Amino acid sequence: MGLILPRKEKKSQVAVIGAGLAGLSCADALGRAGMDVTVFEKSRGVAGRMSTRKGDGWQCDHGARYFTARDPAFQKQLAKWIEAGAAAQWHTPVGVYENQTWQQSKPSDARYVGTPWMTSPAHHMAQSLAIQTSHTVNKVSQTQGRWQLQTVEHGLLDYQADCLVVALPAPQAFSLTQPVYPGIARLHEQAKTEGCWTMMLRFHQAIDMPFEAAFINEGILSWVARNNAKPQRTGTEVWAIHGQSQWSQDQIDADPLTIAPQMIAAFVALGGQAPDEYAIHRWRYASSEPSYQPEFHYDSHQCIAYCGDWLQGGRVEGAWLSGQGVAKAILAAN
Repeated sequence: MGLILPRKEKKSQVAVIGAGLAGLSCADALGRAGMDVTVFEKSRGVAGRMSTRKGDGWQCDHGARYFTARDPAFQKQLAKWIEAGAAAQWHTPVGVYENQTWQQSKPSDARYVGTPWMTSPAHHMAQSLAIQTSHTVNKVSQTQGRWQLQTVEHGLLDYQADCLVVALPAPQAFSLTQPVYPGIARLHEQAKTEGCWTMMLRFHQAIDMPFEAAFINEGILSWVARNNAKPQRTGTEVWAIHGQSQWSQDQIDADPLTIAPQMIAAFVALGGQAPDEYAIHRWRYASSEPSYQPEFHYDSHQCIAYCGDWLQGGRVEGAWLSGQGVAKAILAAN
């Protein structure tokens, strides 16, 4: 009689759409629990809005400004990033400009950034994951309980999953999945997302400002920061400036060539200078309503889930926690 080997249980396959922090957080947790996870990302790299633009001799964090850590679970994750050299505390004093007056901001939670780039925490999580970049998923379908994906670049994929996790901004999640999951309509209606115009101002020499980072509470800007002031940053002098949320949203479809002079003028009015060079970026879905906090959404019947900062307070920490929440829900149901 031959040796009878124990039957191997087939791993549940999970497709995660979006390699921002929420998608990576979910994929990481599921992968560690033994599930077969594949992440699909439209861009050439991971990290979403925890992004860093790099050029010849310069770099600039033009997405997330920094992040805080209040939840104990996220604090543990942050400690791992710090130990791995992927994050560090940002000690630079932060100012506030309001009523044409500069002052230092009130004490707050410690601020952290990725090191040496804002993308570093995402890259740290992505190391052990199967990620398909340059895969813009434009259609999903479900047949006999299995999810199938179609992409712009590769058409219908020869791949099926038991569960689908959508880690995209609310408008994109709605557009992609509403035909197969009408329940997304309610989530989309309640979520408020706004865009943000961001500029990267490059200078041949250092410029003098009252603070190396500041919240701007009047006019068309909301934030200015000297990127070189962050830990482990190298290269020439670069300032990141962000447009105010409502102003950015009102101008979201404007020509960048009309937006750039307005933002530069506002920076100069604060005491800055016109840059020697600049780049501009439009984030269509940069922020979400902090009061909207269902945390995540999971439908066990269709095995479809949604996670992202728009579901949990609109912060970096919220994105990570939302991904963890989805992972726990999927694991509990399997």
